This record gives sequence, C-alpha cells and structure tokens, in this order.
Amino acid sequence: MNYGQIRTHFKALLNRSDITDALADTFLEQGIARIQRSLRIPAMESQHKYTFSTLTSKVTLPADFLEAIDVYFLNVALTRLPMREIQGLLSSAETGSPVYFAREGSEFLMFPRPSSGTLVMNYYSIFSELSADSDTNVLSDIAPDLIIYAALTYASDYFLDDRAEIWNAKFFTFIDEIQTQAVEQELTGTLQVMRPAYSIH
Repeated sequence: MNYGQIRTHFKALLNRSDITDALADTFLEQGIARIQRSLRIPAMESQHKYTFSTLTSKVTLPADFLEAIDVYFLNVALTRLPMREIQGLLSSAETGSPVYFAREGSEFLMFPRPSSGTLVMNYYSIFSELSADSDTNVLSDIAPDLIIYAALTYASDYFLDDRAEIWNAKFFTFIDEIQTQAVEQELTGTLQVMRPAYSIH
C-alpha cells in the first residue's frame, strides 16, 4: 500500500469526522517511530563501508542508523567495549588494525587507530520516509496493517477512545507475527547448515 492508501484506511478505521489529514499524518509518523524502536528484521538491515587513507580514531554513523549488528575491519570482527574502557585505550598512541569500538553520540570510536584499510558496518536502519501519497517503503509494502494499528494506538490516546485496548492488542499481534517470521526465516530453510557436534581433524 502507498502512503495515501494507508492514511485513508487509518481514517476509515478511526471513523471520526474531526480527523484531519495533518493529524492523521502525525499519528502515522508516531506509529512508525514506535515500530522502529521495537522491530528488528532483515528488511531493516543495511551496510556501510568506510575506507581510510589517513590516521583516524572515529567514524560518523550513517544518517539512517538505528542499531549496530556487527563491525568488521579486514574481515575481522571488532569487539564492542564500554565507553570508559575505550577512552582509556585511546589515551595511548597505538595505531594499526582496529580491534575494539564504542559508540559516542553519532560516532564510533576505534582502537587501535587505522590509517588505511576498510571498515564494514552492518546495522539496522530506519525506514525511508513516507510523505507523498504515492510513497512506499519496505514497511508499507510488507506490513501496512502494522503501521495503521500503531497509529491507532496514538489516536486512541489523543481522542480518549474506548477502542484503545483492542487496537493496542492488534498492534502487538502484528509486530509479533512479523518479528517471529523474520526469526524463523533466519533459523530454517535450505540455506541453513547443520553443524556437527564434533569434528575429526
């Protein structure tokens, strides 16, 4: 469904004469924000690469960053440390391939400091914005009902609607279905490899 169709269906379910498009858009935006705080599925995965040519200790996170999945340098995974630990390490002048990282605001700090090579970050990203009626994104394609019922939970608070409990229950049902499906797809199917309990060398 495109954004205009989602808004129309939302307004039909809300069934109020005093709901404007502008107010509906506010509820839909709030609903999508709620979904992004909770949902973590493969459709939200993105990758960003940083290629270094000068000595550095930090990289800026992508604008659509939600949460890191893993970080690699020259195909070796970095270990995440608490900020207090990596700040202590950064007090030294050691350079080389990064082994550790930590997030500080909109940046990732690395230690040791690289001067060349490529850092690869896999992360969960926000969905592309829906604004024009013809707009679609991954979420509107796979779960328009989730967007609608997330928006209805906010509308119910605003209008003190007695259907709040029903709408909230449906929201949790839909988000659980999508998250469970994503997990099952990762754990089952022909692409899975059964690891032996032991190996003989």
